[in-house]
Amino acid sequence: MSELTGEHDTGRTQGPRAHGLHVVQDGSRQAPPLLLIHGSGASGALWAPVVPALARRRHVIRVDLPGCGQSPPVPSYDVPAQAARVAAVLDGLGLRGVAVAGHSSGGYVATALAERRPDLVGSLALIGSGPAPDALLPQPLFLRALLAPPLGPLLWAIRSDAMIRRGIGATAARPVEIPDAVVADLRHGTYRTTRAVLRCGTAYIAERSVPERLAALGVPLLVVFGGADPRWEPSSAHRYGAVPGARVETLPGVGHLAMLEEPAATAALLLGFTAPDGDTPPVRS
Repeated sequence: MSELTGEHDTGRTQGPRAHGLHVVQDGSRQAPPLLLIHGSGASGALWAPVVPALARRRHVIRVDLPGCGQSPPVPSYDVPAQAARVAAVLDGLGLRGVAVAGHSSGGYVATALAERRPDLVGSLALIGSGPAPDALLPQPLFLRALLAPPLGPLLWAIRSDAMIRRGIGATAARPVEIPDAVVADLRHGTYRTTRAVLRCGTAYIAERSVPERLAALGVPLLVVFGGADPRWEPSSAHRYGAVPGARVETLPGVGHLAMLEEPAATAALLLGFTAPDGDTPPVRS
């Protein structure tokens, strides 16, 4: 039985909140653990397309960060504070040396987790995580309208499912199928919280770039960028080359949502990078 949720220790466990965060677990609890952290305003459901492949070989743990998905809002969305809550979840599960993957600003929470609690993080994979503020591209017009005043609060109040899908899809480079659970989870998020999360993520990387932070940690690092990412300058991925031993991979023709646009390739990269000895999965394009 899982102490965290009170359900079986194999298969899927979707239980109550742990330390203020909604947690979902998939795969055998005896498998090597892999924590997945979503980006700003999203939820753990965004990882759904890659979970089946990952869960065949890993104990997959997904969290909804504070104020996102099914996790309640909190007073502060500072990145280190978010990382502290994730650390409490891993402590509650009794896990150490976990492989941690973060998408977009979820990569900042993953980095802060490694900074605060190096005992918890065995390796890091960052997917579409911009290295510094100057790598941010002009955002799609629809997103700018939705996420900034004066139109943002008004549009947020009248959001339809179609508008939510359009907002998510604006960061992809190709048509994507967006899981219904992602749309439902985004309905829980507020304009104020989403703005606060975005602001805190920007402050974190403005204070010190992600490559600079990681270069001092010595944690094995995989960086995955879409070659057609409309949110972050794709060539900025190479700044992570400043981290000793970092592996940088570019997915051609992929935008900001690698787990939706190329789930098979994304899962294969994560499995290959986090493979224990003798557990190297086949890579499928």
